[in-house]
Amino acid sequence: MDLSTTVTLHDDVAIPQLGLGVFNADRGRQVEESVAAALDVGYRHIDTASIYRNEEGVGRAIAGGSVDRADVFVTTKLWNDAQGYESTLAALDASLERLGMDSVDLYLVHWPKPELTRDTWRAMEDLRAMGKTRAIGVSNFLPHHLDHLFEAATVAPAINQIEFHPHLQSPEVIEYCHVHGIVVEAWSPLKRGRLLDDPDLVAIAEEHDVTTAQVVLRWMLQRGVVTIPKSVTPSRIATNADLYGFALSDADMAAVDAMDRKERIGPHPDHITF
Repeated sequence: MDLSTTVTLHDDVAIPQLGLGVFNADRGRQVEESVAAALDVGYRHIDTASIYRNEEGVGRAIAGGSVDRADVFVTTKLWNDAQGYESTLAALDASLERLGMDSVDLYLVHWPKPELTRDTWRAMEDLRAMGKTRAIGVSNFLPHHLDHLFEAATVAPAINQIEFHPHLQSPEVIEYCHVHGIVVEAWSPLKRGRLLDDPDLVAIAEEHDVTTAQVVLRWMLQRGVVTIPKSVTPSRIATNADLYGFALSDADMAAVDAMDRKERIGPHPDHITF
């Protein structure tokens, strides 16, 4: 296992298991420098979204870097106000224009909007067939949202990107995705930094002489979860990728597994107001 380790999605699309998330990274120099630092370290997976307002900067950083576009896995996401058939088609075209790319590797429905799911997903399937995205998936979908999607889908989601960290492990979502061949991807894997002082995680980190963040991210990798920690600090971007010189024991894994509090920092997918 190393930074080149991938997880296979539908149609043999390989996604690097560790990536860089750029949520809340400023759209200009900050996001460009963050992406450039990540690519220099060896990251080959960048996750953005239309609502982040930084797709242009991500595109510039990749175009201006030393890594070929074909070697970088790029994800972007469809925002809620663009759901529906025609608007979904137009939304990806707009994202591609901002990114300066002909296609992305993964396009995600950012949040469930059940009243629009059928039309939105039909557009997602068509975008995949057109070659504008190699894979399609969802974000923040609970099992009942996925049940609704499957009523009309002819292509299953490749990924479900959810809030996932030691304090929110959502075993029912994990099991559903496992049964249906959907890869789980974690957003906010470090709970927006709130895990870093957790005494139980700190104790495990001290045993391995690593950071608390490294313990959490290594736990995810060993669980087979794709993860996209966000940072705009080059040193932290590098540290977050330094996960392959140690391994958590079965006891360590069980200890982190036992930390679930069902505690969200983001909104509940059934109660979004945006």
